[in-house]
Amino acid sequence: MLYYLFDYLDQQFDLIGAGVFKYISFRAGMAAVVSLLITVVFGKSLINKLREFQMGESIRDLGLEGQMEKQGTPTMGGIIIISAIVIPTLLFAQIGNVYIILLLVSAIWLGLIGFLDDYLKIKKKNKEGLRGAFKIIGQVVLGLLVAIVIVYNDDVVVRIFDGQGGYADIKSLVTTIPFIKNNEFEYEWLMPEMLEPLSTVLYIFLVIFIITAVSNGANITDGIDGLAAGTTAIIALTLGILAYLSGNVIFSQYLNIMFIPNSGELVIFCSALVGACIGFLWYNSYPAQVFMGDTGSLSLGGIIAVLAIVIRKELMIPIFCGIFLIENLSVVIQVSYFKYTKKKYGEGRRVFLMSPLHHHYQKKGLHEAKIATRFWTIGILLAILSLATLKLR
Repeated sequence: MLYYLFDYLDQQFDLIGAGVFKYISFRAGMAAVVSLLITVVFGKSLINKLREFQMGESIRDLGLEGQMEKQGTPTMGGIIIISAIVIPTLLFAQIGNVYIILLLVSAIWLGLIGFLDDYLKIKKKNKEGLRGAFKIIGQVVLGLLVAIVIVYNDDVVVRIFDGQGGYADIKSLVTTIPFIKNNEFEYEWLMPEMLEPLSTVLYIFLVIFIITAVSNGANITDGIDGLAAGTTAIIALTLGILAYLSGNVIFSQYLNIMFIPNSGELVIFCSALVGACIGFLWYNSYPAQVFMGDTGSLSLGGIIAVLAIVIRKELMIPIFCGIFLIENLSVVIQVSYFKYTKKKYGEGRRVFLMSPLHHHYQKKGLHEAKIATRFWTIGILLAILSLATLKLR
């Protein structure tokens, strides 16, 4: 909203300093600062309110050191994260931008699903919370919406340059493959020529799968203090850099990467996301004063998935979301192997001491603060590798 206000003041009254709002870098910096302030300043008030409404976490005894000390810690802190993302984005981004609208809808929609899940668990004493089928339906609906907008909205285009100063904005589902010299890939290449029109259907299913998988991956990762928030901040910063480069015609041509018109505005959203996660760590780092709950984790995972999809980096998700991926895989491996060995030997066996993976290391005696720090370190290395793919081709 402030973008439009200062643009009007600059055009009508030539107000000194108003023109600075044209710069994405300035608005991104302001969004990060405001987001950080919202979480840090208002976080304590939210924690007190959650405690007042008895929105405390109910802990199952899994035999982990220090686990039962967390009993009653306020949860649903994802409310402050989502607020700290949405408010700065509304203030500093061009809210008519199709990508910004998609990200705001994704954050709020998955936040509401997570909120309902947390509410049923805590206030209604329903241990299962929202049924898994309803969560999946909510994620599928969002995936369908995102895919339809990308496929059919006229503002979602990529720009093709002819090398002689000319260009054309075209509708395309082209995406990026890391580590490949000519790193652009069309989904229709996966289909026989006669079935190429079905590539759109394939893409829609892929988008739904990605959003569901990444949002659940973030949800599973949120198992120890600060892990999900810190990991998300690293991923969001990486996606913000990629969005800036993809949305800047000069840098995209210099790096020979896909130019996506209007995607530069996503940097403001990413900055707000980074600020919200870092600010949340003020209260969520060990020992946590508040948990984000499904309200935060489902929303953060969905946001990351949608960000990657709209800047055409969805095939790079296994790299920069490697922490979420390995956490997800550890659960799949554990459950699958247990069922297989129980069927074969009559007794279930385990690959890990406990899944997800962070609990395995807790069982081995590592302090959760050390586990979170080491996972963040791996996340930073994966982020660097993701950015290196801009040149490693």
